[in-house]
Amino acid sequence: MRNSIFALFILAPLYFFAQSSNYPVSSYLSEGTKAPNTHYIGEAWLNAIIHDDAELGYNITKATFRANSTLDWHKHSSVQVLIIVDGQAYYQERGKDPVVLKTGDVIKCPKDIEHWHTSTKESNVTYLALYGGEKPTQWTEVLTQEYYDSVAENLKGNW
Repeated sequence: MRNSIFALFILAPLYFFAQSSNYPVSSYLSEGTKAPNTHYIGEAWLNAIIHDDAELGYNITKATFRANSTLDWHKHSSVQVLIIVDGQAYYQERGKDPVVLKTGDVIKCPKDIEHWHTSTKESNVTYLALYGGEKPTQWTEVLTQEYYDSVAENLKGNW
């Protein structure tokens, strides 16, 4: 019994020491914080998983948009990659037809190309966005509810 108590006093601090760390750990499972309605209509949450990391050179943001939300036209000074984690999204680059993206889809938008992406009319969407952090997103034009509704109507049945 005495040996067990002695072992407990010796090993317990080692257990707690081994569990604590100075590693910068974040989680993509967190919904994040509700975004202000600045460049979209509807509801959105953002989780900056990795942001402004000069050594890494790019950001990873998890975004969740509720169904029937719009996101304004914008562009990035670097390539942007979207990984659809859950749900369905609309995606469109300026001058091209919009498409529906589904869970598991990955799309790459070239740098300085105007585009928009958000939930479909019927489905929430959660995606991971990977993009360079040297310059902020440039918002170029409001995506109107009327335009969004016309995209939804034209793509109806494509999901």
